[in-house]
Amino acid sequence: MSGPGIDYQAVFQAMPGALALLTPRLVYADVNEAFLSTAGRTREQVVGRYLFDVFPDNPRDPSATGMRNLRASLERVAATGERDSMALQRYDVEDPDRPGEWRERYWSPVNAAVLAPDGSVALLLHRVEEVTELIRARGGGDRAQVLESELYTRARELQEVNERLRRAHAREREVALHLQEAMLPTPRLLGRHQAAVRYRPATGALNVCGDWYDLVDLPGRTAVAVGDVVGHGLRAAGVMGQLRSALSAASRVADGPGQALDVLDLYARDIYGAESTTAVSVFIDWDSRTLAYSSAGHPPPALCHPDGTVVLLDQATDPPLGAHPEHRPRPQVHTAFADGSVLVLYTDGLVERRHEDIDTGLERLTGTLAHHHTTTPEALADILLGSLLPPGGSTDDTALVVLRLRPPAEAGWPSGA
Repeated sequence: MSGPGIDYQAVFQAMPGALALLTPRLVYADVNEAFLSTAGRTREQVVGRYLFDVFPDNPRDPSATGMRNLRASLERVAATGERDSMALQRYDVEDPDRPGEWRERYWSPVNAAVLAPDGSVALLLHRVEEVTELIRARGGGDRAQVLESELYTRARELQEVNERLRRAHAREREVALHLQEAMLPTPRLLGRHQAAVRYRPATGALNVCGDWYDLVDLPGRTAVAVGDVVGHGLRAAGVMGQLRSALSAASRVADGPGQALDVLDLYARDIYGAESTTAVSVFIDWDSRTLAYSSAGHPPPALCHPDGTVVLLDQATDPPLGAHPEHRPRPQVHTAFADGSVLVLYTDGLVERRHEDIDTGLERLTGTLAHHHTTTPEALADILLGSLLPPGGSTDDTALVVLRLRPPAEAGWPSGA
């Protein structure tokens, strides 16, 4: 038994539809009774064997495409984890009792991924419905034969169109990846600090987002920031790139985070699509062991002290960029930190969920941080994403910075470098 008193193996075998479980290498891991009955095979002839050793293409039909189409679909599901409903397929099957004799068969397959706890594809679920009799039932006259031919032809055309759309989507995704890497590179100073950065686009979006992070090293201090542009996709990413660059430049000359956000606010007023952007900036003074922070409508950074106590830096919060009719200086607050503390900056995709109060998400964040604060920043970043994001991914973009607060000299590089 597994689950709340449910024998899932018994359920799998009792399913009326033909189902097969395959490994990502396309080896049969298990099949149900309906699959064996439909395929005309025994369990010993199937389980543990490579799919296309059991069901190869008809060697007498040079135009056969069933094996190629099925392999492409299964490999796509294994690579992406996304479900794939295939068009109607002609896939002839050899008679197990008469070697060399092939039967004309028509199938309607659907392939889906079974995910492991870490989100990787553990197995492939192959569900197939035979429609051979339906095709044959349309026979009995020239008109019916024409309809049958048209049905099969349209299904083949649909498969080809879907394949072209997938290739186009893959190209768009590749362009989006290069764009994101260009606008949101991993900061070069990470090697000097115990730090980690992450970003995750919203579920269903291209691999670009309107969230950003930035780290700027200056003599005796480091400026860390995250921001969130309203919206998703390429347009939001374009605005993000402009605002990130502007804040990064401002942080290099500003006296503190409040002034850096003042400059960003003025700049954002001339950028279409920057309205209501949120951002938070933290300046770390390594000599005095203090943090100065300021927030433009952004969720508060979390500071975890070496004893596991977590404090939310929420005492210098102002409205988002461009929210005031007239510009005014933004607030700024200082707080002390001890060596070995952990600073976490993030965007709202990490803590907000629909139909849930934001405080619940913040409690999840502080609890997880307190429990795992002794781990490395890289490990902690992965733990936070794995514990706080919904299992199917967030509907909002997410950016994350985790920084262990150790002075530069202790990190193994000269102070002021």
